[in-house]
Amino acid sequence: MTIRLTALALAGAALLAAGPAATIAVAQTWDMPVPYGDTNFHTVNHMAFAEDVAEATGGALTITVHPAGSLFKHPEIKNAVRSGQVPIGEFLLSRLSNENALYEIDSVPFLATSYEAAEKLWNASKPKIEELLSEEGLTVLYAVPWPPQGLYADRAVADGSELGGAKFRAYNTATERLASLMGAVPTQVEVPDLAQAFSTGRVNAMITSPSTGANTKAWDYLSHYYDVRGWMPKNIVVASVRALRSLDEETRAKVLEAAAAAEARGWAASREETTSKTAMLSENGITVSEPSAELTAKLKEVGATMSAEWL
Repeated sequence: MTIRLTALALAGAALLAAGPAATIAVAQTWDMPVPYGDTNFHTVNHMAFAEDVAEATGGALTITVHPAGSLFKHPEIKNAVRSGQVPIGEFLLSRLSNENALYEIDSVPFLATSYEAAEKLWNASKPKIEELLSEEGLTVLYAVPWPPQGLYADRAVADGSELGGAKFRAYNTATERLASLMGAVPTQVEVPDLAQAFSTGRVNAMITSPSTGANTKAWDYLSHYYDVRGWMPKNIVVASVRALRSLDEETRAKVLEAAAAAEARGWAASREETTSKTAMLSENGITVSEPSAELTAKLKEVGATMSAEWL
């Protein structure tokens, strides 16, 4: 108690000495949980964002990025920010699809399969998504898409029938439904557990990005990759409204400027990632192919069904 009173007295004395208009800037540190490892392009982007914030604010705000679910597991991050356990965090937007169908609009198969289409879709849906998250005390800072989703399997897939009865890794309700429509068995597996899940036969196939495949060394546990370009789900970074309001106006503006730069940088990195990580899959022995006409037809049939269900 004596220490606290002394500190308060010193602070008061400093204010009096500086004059009635003076204020004391209190430096803050924000913990930022993210789901993916420190070499993932999303995480690399977050670290650059944190560096930008620290530099722009002159150390008034420091953001510590906690990768690979080390602080909170992926399913826990959104609620950790909402409840005030952390001020900022990242998660896959479509994980919230059970809360509102709009959150999974970027995971409707074959709706937006290019970066140009994905950007148009984000611009069209962003105001409503911001409104929905704002109702929970969350502010959207930036969102970055994954490369187009491709089909991975531990076997050759000619027309899709080969996936009948296969255990199919799911990471949201859209991938669960897709697996079911393909005749496969959806199985929830997070990215850090992929290698073990495939190696033990817990899953046999999945749809995910070239990034995830390369970052988890998919060549160690599966054999085939088909560039089906199914959809481009986004990861989103949110901050609690309360945390942003705790910042002075200048610091808050610097955070938003850094967030805008992170979104632009992240989209550019995603484009580059598509090319480099697809090449890496091939270089390490995975058979990389365009889907056959029969497989494409099957996937588009599934996509049409899922689009109608979403609507």
